[in-house]
Amino acid sequence: MKKILAPIALLIGTLAFAQQSKDTVNSKEEKIEAVTMTYRKPTVESKVDRTVFNVSNSSILAGNTTWDILRMTPLVSIDNNDALKAEGESVTVYINDRKSVFTGKELKEYLQTIPADNLMKIEVITSPSSRYEASGSVINIILKKRDDEGMKGSITLNNRQNTKNSQYTNFNLNYHKKKFTQTLIGSYSDNTFVQKNSLLNTLYENNEVTKIENDIIYKGKNPSISSTSEYEINDKNSIGTILEFYKGIRSNSSETNAQIFENDQLNRSYFQSQTSSSSNPTFGTNVFYKYYDKEKNRILDVNLGTNYDSENDNSYYLKNTVTNTGATSVDEIGVLTDLQNRNYYLKVDYTQPLGKSGATFEVGGKMDFHNNVIPNTLYGILPDGLSRNDTFRYKDNINSLYANFTKTFFKKLETRVGIRYEYIDYKIGQDIAGTSRKDSYGRFLPNLLLKYSFTDKYDLSLTYTRNLWRPWYSEFNPFLLPRNDGMYTRGNMELNPNPSDRVYMKFGFMKKYFLSARYTFTNQDYWTDYVVQTGATPKDNKTISQESNFTGNVHKYFLYANTNQSFLKNKLSVNLSFGYNYIDNSDFNARNDLKGADYISFWAGSSNLTYTNLFNKNINLSAWVEISNQNNGNSYANKTNVFHNISATKIFPKTQMEVSLQLMNIFQRPNFDATSYSQIGTFRNSSKSDWYGFSLTFVKRFGNQKVKENTKTDVEKNSGGGK
Repeated sequence: MKKILAPIALLIGTLAFAQQSKDTVNSKEEKIEAVTMTYRKPTVESKVDRTVFNVSNSSILAGNTTWDILRMTPLVSIDNNDALKAEGESVTVYINDRKSVFTGKELKEYLQTIPADNLMKIEVITSPSSRYEASGSVINIILKKRDDEGMKGSITLNNRQNTKNSQYTNFNLNYHKKKFTQTLIGSYSDNTFVQKNSLLNTLYENNEVTKIENDIIYKGKNPSISSTSEYEINDKNSIGTILEFYKGIRSNSSETNAQIFENDQLNRSYFQSQTSSSSNPTFGTNVFYKYYDKEKNRILDVNLGTNYDSENDNSYYLKNTVTNTGATSVDEIGVLTDLQNRNYYLKVDYTQPLGKSGATFEVGGKMDFHNNVIPNTLYGILPDGLSRNDTFRYKDNINSLYANFTKTFFKKLETRVGIRYEYIDYKIGQDIAGTSRKDSYGRFLPNLLLKYSFTDKYDLSLTYTRNLWRPWYSEFNPFLLPRNDGMYTRGNMELNPNPSDRVYMKFGFMKKYFLSARYTFTNQDYWTDYVVQTGATPKDNKTISQESNFTGNVHKYFLYANTNQSFLKNKLSVNLSFGYNYIDNSDFNARNDLKGADYISFWAGSSNLTYTNLFNKNINLSAWVEISNQNNGNSYANKTNVFHNISATKIFPKTQMEVSLQLMNIFQRPNFDATSYSQIGTFRNSSKSDWYGFSLTFVKRFGNQKVKENTKTDVEKNSGGGK
C-alpha cells in the first residue's frame, strides 16, 4: 500500500513546488495571462442522477483506449470476467445515447478499438430515467463532435508491453462542409495476453478436493471501421446514417494440470491442452432522423437499425487422465460452433415543454426483434454424457413504451416521474434434443426522482427505480461444452427474469462534496451454480458450471463519498472517492443451502489526478489509483486489489504531435482471487491479470481540432434530464 501511495504523494508535492517556483520566476507572464479567463469543467461532476467524467482534452486520454478510461472512471469497476459494474452492480452500456450490441469480452475488444482521444465524457447514470433499457445503472460514452469547416483528423500508433507485446493503430477523419458532416474511424490491433489461473474446488460429498493450474495465451487481431454521415436539411431537421464493422480474429491456447484428492488421498490427475481459433464479424447499421426546435425546445428522434454478428469457432481439447491405480484414459474433444445473431429495431423518442410552467413531457417506444442460432458439433473421442451435435435457437420480440414528466416547483424542488412498460414474447429450443420453451410476460417499471436545493450550495435528492434483469440469450443454451480448465459449462432453459427495487439518496454541499446512500432489494436471482454429473467411474464424473434460479431475500446497502478539487490555478485536478458495501444474504443462503457468509461487507476507493502544462512546457501528467475487493452474488473476494496507472504526455503544438508514456500496475500485478459458494461445495479461482507493464504512444493530428458538446435540450442537460 505504501509503495503505491508514496510515489503519488511525491508526484503531487513535486508538481506543487515546481509550479510555485515557475509562477514566481515568471511574474511578468502572470500579468499577461491574467487578462485571459478560461473556463474548464471540473474533471468529475456529481449530479442528481449521474456522475459525469469530463475527459475531453485531459491528459488522462493519452495512450489509452476507451476501455482503459472506463477502468479509471469513478464508480466503475471491472471484474476478472471483463464485466463492467457501477457501484458494484451490472450496467448497460450506451455509446452516444445508443445502446451497444456488445457485452462481456466482446464489448472489451470493441472498446479497445476506440481511441480515448475521441472521448468527450463518460456518464455513469446511477438513477436512469424510464427512457433507458436498463436493469440497473447505465454507462453512456459520449464521443466528440467536430463540425468546423474542412478536413481534420488524427493518426495514433501505440505499442504496449505486458507479458507479451501488443500493437494498436487508429486513424480518425472528419469532414464538414456547410450542412454535411462525415466522420470515419478505423482501427487495427494485434494483441497478445497471458493469464495464469489457480483453482481450488472443494466438494462436500466425499471431501473431494481438486487443485488446478491453468495457463492461457490469448491472441487477437481486431480490425474495425465506423462511418457517421449527417446532413442538416434546415435549422430544425437533420438525417444521418451510422455504419459499423468490427471483426475479432482470435486464437488461444492453454495448458491445465489438475490433481484430485478424496479424504486427503490422491485419487486421480489429468493434463489437458486446448487450442482454439475463431472469427467474429459484426455489422451494425442505424438510420436516424432528428427534429429539433431550439426555440420551443421540442425534439423528435427516430432510429431504425439492424445488427448482425456471427462467430465461427473451432476448439480442440486433449485430456489425459491417470488414476491412483495407474490406469490411463484419453478424451479428445473438438468443438465446432457457427453462431448467427440478427437484431432489428425501431425506436422513437419525443420531448416537448408543457406551456410556460417549465414542465417537460417525454414519451417514446421501441420495437426490438432478435433471431439467434447457435449450432454446436462435437468430434473426437468423446467421454460419456456428451451429445455429438445440436442447434439452439432463440427468438424474441420486445416492445416497450415509456413516459417521463419533469417539473421544478418553487425554484427549489426538481421532480421527475416516469413509467416504462416492457412486454417480451420469446421462444427457445434445441432441434435434436427436442426441448423447448415458449413464454411471454409484461412488466411496469416505475421511476421517481426528487431533488430539493436548500441553497445554491446545499441540495438533497432521492430516487426510486424498479428494475428488471433478463437472462442473456446464450445463458439459456443447455448444450454441454468443455472448458479450458477440464470442467464443463452449459446454460439453463428454465432461467427467469429477476426484478429488484432500488432507493438512492444523495446529499451535495459546497458544490464539491457529495455523500450518497443506496438500498437495493430482490427476492429472486440467478447466479453461477455448480453440479456434478456422475459417470461410470470417478474419472468420468463431470463438474459443470451453469446459471440457476435461486430464491431468497437479498438486501444491499451502499455508502459513497466523492469530492473533486482543483489547485494551482486549475492546473492540478484531484478526484477522491470511497464506497462501502454491506450485503445481507442470510435468507438467500438458508433457502439454497449455501455455506457462504451471511453478511458481506467490502469497500473500494479510487483517486484520479491530472496536471496540465507542467512548467508551461506542454507536458501533461495523470495518475489513477483504485483499491477494491470485488464481491458478486455468491462469489466473495479473498484479496484486495490495488490498480494504478501513471502517464506523461508531451505535446508539440506547432507540428500537432503528441508522445505519451504510460506505466500500468508497475508496483503490483492485479490478482482476482474469489471463492464461489454453491449447494455442493466451494470453488476458488485466483487469476493473475496481464494488465501491467508500459506503453508508448505517438499521435499526429491535422486540421482544426476544435470540438463542441453534442447538441442536447435543456432538459437533457440538467441534473434530472431524460438522456
